[in-house]
Amino acid sequence: MSKFRIAEVAELLGVSDDTVRRWIDGGRLPVERDQSRRMVIDGATLAAFAQGLAHPTRDTSRVGRSARNHFVGLVTNVITDTVMTQIELQCGPHRVVSLMSTEAARELGLEPGSLAVAVVKSTQVLIEVPSKPPMPMPEDPETTPSPSVEASG
Repeated sequence: MSKFRIAEVAELLGVSDDTVRRWIDGGRLPVERDQSRRMVIDGATLAAFAQGLAHPTRDTSRVGRSARNHFVGLVTNVITDTVMTQIELQCGPHRVVSLMSTEAARELGLEPGSLAVAVVKSTQVLIEVPSKPPMPMPEDPETTPSPSVEASG
């Protein structure tokens, strides 16, 4: 089972180390001790805690939809050409980018500051796990400089 140190928890949740310590001191986040007696938080416990912190903005559009993933946010950027438009939304802490026809973007009236809902319906979601520790890159003998030899004299 994964265990996370206080600094890692703070980085994952986007808060300060002090905030994590306050949660621990207040009994909101259970802590354990690792073999070195450092405070750590169990990964499953942290995941449940993070879900409890998440407060998505309520979608008030009253539109029925089959997609379960929708994010309410503000349009932050619009990049348009003659055929396609890139729309960027800030949905809480998440940046969501959508490409659509320029005609559709114009019909929706999307501009920076507009309220919008990003609806995600996908047949594929990729999950990646960071490696620990990072794998060293193999050296290419053709691009790796040879060790310099100092002339004595």
